[in-house]
Amino acid sequence: MQIARSKAAAVAAAVSIAMVATACSSERDTSDDAASTESFVFGAAGNPASLDPFLASDGETFRISRQVLETLLDHESGGSELVGGLAEEWESNDEGTEWTFFLRDGVTFHDGAELTAEVVCQNFDRWYNLTGTYQSTALTYYWQAEFGGFAENESEDTPESNYAGCEATDDLTAVISVNEPSAVYPGAFSLAAFAIHSPNSIEAYEEDEAGGEGDAISMPDYSQEAGTIAGTGPFELTEWNKSSGEVTITRFDDYWGETAGFEEIVFRTISDEAARRQALQTGEIHGYDLVAPGDVDTLLDAGFQVPTRDVFNIFYMAFTQESNEALEDLRVRQAIAHALDRQTLVDTQLPEGGVVATQFVPDTIEGYSDDVTLYDYDPDTARDLLAEADAEDLTLEFCYPTEVTRPYMPSPADLFELMKSDLEEVGITVEPRPMQWTPDYLDTTRDGGCDIYLLGWTGDFNDAYNFLGTWFDGYSKEWGFRNDEIFDALAASAVEPDVETRVEMYKEANELVMDFLPGVPISSSPPSIAFAENVNPPTVSPLTQEKFAEGSFK
Repeated sequence: MQIARSKAAAVAAAVSIAMVATACSSERDTSDDAASTESFVFGAAGNPASLDPFLASDGETFRISRQVLETLLDHESGGSELVGGLAEEWESNDEGTEWTFFLRDGVTFHDGAELTAEVVCQNFDRWYNLTGTYQSTALTYYWQAEFGGFAENESEDTPESNYAGCEATDDLTAVISVNEPSAVYPGAFSLAAFAIHSPNSIEAYEEDEAGGEGDAISMPDYSQEAGTIAGTGPFELTEWNKSSGEVTITRFDDYWGETAGFEEIVFRTISDEAARRQALQTGEIHGYDLVAPGDVDTLLDAGFQVPTRDVFNIFYMAFTQESNEALEDLRVRQAIAHALDRQTLVDTQLPEGGVVATQFVPDTIEGYSDDVTLYDYDPDTARDLLAEADAEDLTLEFCYPTEVTRPYMPSPADLFELMKSDLEEVGITVEPRPMQWTPDYLDTTRDGGCDIYLLGWTGDFNDAYNFLGTWFDGYSKEWGFRNDEIFDALAASAVEPDVETRVEMYKEANELVMDFLPGVPISSSPPSIAFAENVNPPTVSPLTQEKFAEGSFK
């Protein structure tokens, strides 16, 4: 999740929908200095893109959808280990091409329909058979990233499908087949995008179509309203009030698992981090995410709860080599890496526990290598490399986002200013290009429109391919390079069935990537989340996949 992730967040930005992101109060009465004790109000950093997570790739959509719609597999509360979700147990054949899911008995959807293997197959077959605008990566990024294309691809750019079919061998056993094994399985079956919808909902979806193309794609109506989507989760969708920037979910009392501790949750969009903190301090909300590092001690001293997640992300500076031919010279890329004082960035801008990243995988993931090439802060070496490359007059357009806070990037403007100063210190001329996060920034970086830019990634599941493969499994405009050695190494690791062997292949791929240096990994950091004193908070997740049903009022 992100996400925001480099590719996943980028595709979400292509969706052109008018949403008002405000810190306004809800139409319900929350004016008595404290929010209603019946409603848990959470300050979100942005609006969801869709109430159907299949059509999204942004973290705000997934934060809500995970409370409403459930996946075949899940992650343990507070951790990254895969556990059963709607499937109590699962297994695969030796080749990794056939995945069998043994579903829980007695699970009902919010609209009263029963969960069966036929319903699971109905969901997957619907996704596979989507046509028209739905085949745009702006709407179906995760399907195309994890399962490839569709039954009938309508564009030469769409990958061949790896989905081979789904069969219900009995009422509670679904067998999903793929053409080729991949390291993305079984983790892909835990992704919020592939949550299971009610058969009644799927039938209703047929009445709506996505429209437009390019930067003018519009979501189908059902995904922008709360009335049609039914899942099996501990909460059901009640309302999306776009004028007040609020999504409301209500406890589902017939939930198959433990009953949720909150009767109602309101996700209220407050895009400004300082405004979220103030709303918590004044009692207007009961919690918010992405606490600024400088606010942690202030909130703790005032009696608020500020749990910190484990590290599961990477923040990086990316190079788009096709955007500026100077970046095609390895010596220039190395010079930029040596010019950046990443330790100062970590010490001054990131939460306590943040570390300088040496590669594009955090050290909490198997596949992290201790033998990658390092690029220590060394301005003199940076100047020498620029001179060797005849790039002493180098000018770079440096893109950075505005009006956004990400788990790996708490204050983009401040981070940009420090990096800009470092680059200028070694003689590089920086042309700043600030842009609104969505759609401008994400669209531009995805399309290769920046020389250098800032982005990051929070892992979806615990496998190094979820990091490395996301960026470097093939050519993409956002990186603008072709390196068959890296592409082939990741392709081989993706289909390696033996886990121990695959981990060693990831290490080798990490080493290849850092020798080639397509960008500079900056840091990994533990993002904080805050709650009011009167809340029993849910267990925080390194994947930012908190289960709000675990929470309650004291």
